[in-house]
Amino acid sequence: MNAILAIDPGTKCGFAIRDRSGTLVSGTWNLKGGRFEGGGMRFLRLKKKIEEAHTLSQFKEVYFEEVRNHKGVDAAHIYGGIVAVLTSFCEDNAIPYQGIPVGTIKKRATGKGNAKKELVLAAARAKWPEQDIKDDNQADALWLLDVVTENKIETDLVKE
Repeated sequence: MNAILAIDPGTKCGFAIRDRSGTLVSGTWNLKGGRFEGGGMRFLRLKKKIEEAHTLSQFKEVYFEEVRNHKGVDAAHIYGGIVAVLTSFCEDNAIPYQGIPVGTIKKRATGKGNAKKELVLAAARAKWPEQDIKDDNQADALWLLDVVTENKIETDLVKE
């Protein structure tokens, strides 16, 4: 079993990691910049978090929530930057990656591909009570990891 990193890209970046032993770790990385920081700091924070996660888990596959609609231009730019940092890290380290559509994740969580965030969060808290799920970003990352580990939906990126 490969270690896997699942990411819900955003300023509050949800993550879930399943290591080779099956241990599950999840949470949210707050990438928001400070008042006197440049706009690129969120991406440097993300790079550091990904590097730390890789050092600890040695993940061999990466999956991220593939978003096609954004609430605004800024959200689209931030999403694109986060995905660029993530995929660049993967390319540099020969780690295969794949985007999984939002609807696929929501359908796994609730049975409906257009479910509201609150329902996805409630379903995650019911499935993983030991995870202390703080927000919908963490819940999305857990459901994304669930999609790729339980279904292996044509995602066999790495053969063991």
